[in-house]
Amino acid sequence: MNREMLMLVDAISREKNVERDVVFGAVESALAQATKKLHQGDVDIRVAVDRDSGDYETFRRWHVVPDEAGLQLPDQEILLFEAKEEMPDIEVDEYIEEAVESVPIGRIGAMAAKQVILQKIRDAEREMLLNDFMSRGEKIFTGTVKRLDKGDIIVEAGRVEGRLRRSEMIAKENLRNGDRVRAMIMEVDLTLRGAPIILSRSAPEFMIELFRQEVPEIEQGLLEIKSCARDPGSRAKIAVLSHDKRVDPIGTCVGVRGTRVNAVTNELAGERVDIVLWSEDPAQFVIGALAPANVSSIVVDEEKHAMDVVVDEENLAIAIGRGGQNVRLASDLTGWKINIMDANESAQKQATETDASRKLFMEKLDVDEEIADILISEGFTSLEEVAYVPISELLEIESFDEDTINELRSRAKDALLTAEIAREEDVESVSQDLRDLEGLDAALIPKLAEAGVHTRDDLADLAVDELTEITGQTADEAKNLILKAREHWFAGQE
Repeated sequence: MNREMLMLVDAISREKNVERDVVFGAVESALAQATKKLHQGDVDIRVAVDRDSGDYETFRRWHVVPDEAGLQLPDQEILLFEAKEEMPDIEVDEYIEEAVESVPIGRIGAMAAKQVILQKIRDAEREMLLNDFMSRGEKIFTGTVKRLDKGDIIVEAGRVEGRLRRSEMIAKENLRNGDRVRAMIMEVDLTLRGAPIILSRSAPEFMIELFRQEVPEIEQGLLEIKSCARDPGSRAKIAVLSHDKRVDPIGTCVGVRGTRVNAVTNELAGERVDIVLWSEDPAQFVIGALAPANVSSIVVDEEKHAMDVVVDEENLAIAIGRGGQNVRLASDLTGWKINIMDANESAQKQATETDASRKLFMEKLDVDEEIADILISEGFTSLEEVAYVPISELLEIESFDEDTINELRSRAKDALLTAEIAREEDVESVSQDLRDLEGLDAALIPKLAEAGVHTRDDLADLAVDELTEITGQTADEAKNLILKAREHWFAGQE
C-alpha cells in the first residue's frame, strides 16, 4: 500500500506539474482529517509521511500558550506550566505531541482522499499561477469580462482572474461578458476564492499608470506625475513636473494633436483630463489647478491649511464648476482647502477679520483704535505674533518707539498668560464622565470646554454641525461622538 501511495504521488505530481511535497502535503491532510473523526472534540492532528518509504506516523498535538492567556481552544492548547511538567525546556508557541494510532489509507475512503488531494493541487496550481503573474511586476490587469459575481465583475486574463468591485467601476460604463477590460491592480487577497486580484478603474493610480504607459518620458524620469484627482468618467486633473528644462510637461502629456491624452480619455469612458503644472509654491499650484478660471488674488492660511481664492464674477462659475466639481478636484489635487469668493465677499470677510483683530488688540492690549489699526496694517492678527515675533520686526514700525514696543509685548504676554490660566480652569471644570467618554480625544477637551461643553449631556445635546464647528471634526466623526454621548440615555431601555 505504501508503494502504491508513492506511485500515486509521483503520477499526480507529473500530471499536475506540481512539487511532490505539495502532493505529500495533501495526503497528510487527508489522513489527518480522517484521524480527527475518530477523536472527540476539535483536536489537532499532524501526520508525517516519509517521502522515501511511504511510511507515516500520526500525532495529536497541543499548542503551548502563556499561563495568563488561558485556554481558548481546550482540545488544542496547553498552558505553559503544564507543558513544562512534561518538557522542562519547552517555550510558548511550541507544541507538545503524542503519538496516536494511524488510520490505514484504505479506511480514508477513496473519494474523500481524492477530493482533499485534488483541492490541495488546485490551491497549489492557483498559487503558482498567481505568483507567476505577480512576478511580472505588471500594474495594469488586462483581460476580458468572464461573469458577474454579486455585483462585482470577474475579469479573466489567461488562467488568472481579477475582481472589479462595483464601487471601483466607472459609473456610466456598461460592461458585458466578453468585453475587454483594463484596470489597476490594487491588492491581492488570497482569502478570496477564484479571483484574488482586486482591481479598480476609478482609482487615481489607474490614470497615473495609463499616462505612464502613454508617455515614455515619465518612464525615462524626465517627467513626473506628482498627484491626480478624479471624478471617474467625468473629469480629472493631474499635476506634472518636468525634471528636464528642455521638456514641456503639459505639451508632452497632451501629445501631438492630443493623441496621448485622448488615449487615456478613451480608455476611461470619455473622462476629460486637465493637465496642471505642479509648483513648490502652494499658491501658484492652486492657481494652476483652478484652470481654466483666472484668479484675481489669493490669501494663504497656513494654520488652517486653507486658501481664500478671489475671482471676478465672470470666472466665479468656471472656478467652482458644475456641482462644485472644479474646485473639489483642485482641492483634492493640491491637498489644500479652497474657498472661492468674489471681490465683494473677500472685502466683507477681510473687513470682518479686521474688526475682530481691532477689537482683540484694543481689549487685550488696552490700546486705542489708532494703535490697533497700525498693528493690523503691519500684518499682525494675533496676540501671539505681537508677543513672540522677533523684536527686530516690531522695531521696523516707524510709528512705534522701543518703549512702546516693549510695553505692547509685555501686555500681549500677560494677556496670553491670563487666557491660558482661564483655559486650564475651564478644562478642569469638564466632568470626569465626559473625559472618560470612549472615542473622545484628549486634544478635543479644551475645545469643548471653551465652547461651554462640560458634561456628557452637554455634548449629547449638540447637533452634528455644532460639534464640527467646535472641534473641526468630520461630520461622521462628530455624529459618532454624539451618539456615544447619548448612549447612557437609553441604557435602561430594551
